[in-house]
Amino acid sequence: MEHRLVSGIEKALGWDGPGAVGAAFARGRLEDLDLLARLMTPYRLLDTVKRRHMSHPQMRCYAKGDELHPSSYLSTVVNRRRQAIQQADMAALGRILGDGGTMVLDSVDTFDPTLEVACRALGWWSGELVSVNAYLAVGDTDGFHLHWDDHDVIAVQLSGEKSWEVRGPSRLVPMYRDAQRNLTPSDQVLWAGTMTAGDVMHIPRGYWHTATRIGSGGDGHSLHVTFGITRRTGVTWVNFLSDMARADEDFRLDLEGPESCTRDASLSAKLAALAHVYGPESYLTELRANTPPARHMPFVPALGPLQQVVTVTEFEPAITCLDSDRIAVIAAGKRLIFQGRAEPGLRILLSGHPVHLEGGGPDLRTVAECLIKEGLCAPLNDESSSGYTGLVPPATFSKAPLTSA
Repeated sequence: MEHRLVSGIEKALGWDGPGAVGAAFARGRLEDLDLLARLMTPYRLLDTVKRRHMSHPQMRCYAKGDELHPSSYLSTVVNRRRQAIQQADMAALGRILGDGGTMVLDSVDTFDPTLEVACRALGWWSGELVSVNAYLAVGDTDGFHLHWDDHDVIAVQLSGEKSWEVRGPSRLVPMYRDAQRNLTPSDQVLWAGTMTAGDVMHIPRGYWHTATRIGSGGDGHSLHVTFGITRRTGVTWVNFLSDMARADEDFRLDLEGPESCTRDASLSAKLAALAHVYGPESYLTELRANTPPARHMPFVPALGPLQQVVTVTEFEPAITCLDSDRIAVIAAGKRLIFQGRAEPGLRILLSGHPVHLEGGGPDLRTVAECLIKEGLCAPLNDESSSGYTGLVPPATFSKAPLTSA
């Protein structure tokens, strides 16, 4: 999937691929500043909050560096059917921001089509699941205290400015659930300065950092987003092996018993064999092939003909030629077989680019409907297609006839 944000981040940080993620702290600047408002603006973020049911901790507010109680900005409304609905108290939120506060909205990609597409593009690029949080700070307000994250972060300053301090790690590649606590910040300051609109920063997992608007002036604001990239580790591979072991009765038996002595060697051998069959690379392939897609729009024929379609898998589908007559598509926990002549259409339909079906013939439409039914693709309407406009160019396709198996 060709996405302006992905190419912009690579250029800004001097990367030539996702291999640099997590490797070192990096800063840069986007050349394409039109991307900033295209991704999110302060009022679009507030409008998103206004139109959705909100809950803590997905939505949080801070004042003077301290988190506010959810009751100060969330309200419960009882509708005419006596259903209790939690939503943002927009007047209270306005006062918090106006008095110099900060609003945080986690996983904005679940609400906004543009950021959903951006996260999917970064996920295909990095081979890891990606989500995005938004931070809106107004006035001369403090930010989060010095802390570290258990995932790699790419921060993009969208508007306004914010001052940062980034330090090196005090424990290499720490984890959320770890063998020891990681509470003492590093003394190594890697960078301290101000992020302005268009600046990009990569903070690896475990690097201490803090951000503030103290001293920036009471009339300004800051809006930045952080794309969180959660990398797989040796521990997640071991957890995967643990799940795979459940299929073997020997691993499900009690460790203590009449045959425990003889079973010790057997379990060790079986675990080694399991680790050999499902090595780290095999595990990653298995993970990406079987990760189900997030919620997407269904196709309901009675609502109108299918006009546009796009891939919605969390990772790029694998398309393999089995022989001259068969094509295998592996993604989202599915393995689909198509006739060989469907390959050109499949590669376009599964490219991650919006595809207009008009003029493609009934066979292309049949393949598209099959991919939607299996959860690999979804139809696009005006709202969902807006997430691609100007960021991901539409795909063109051959008019050669296609047939699904």
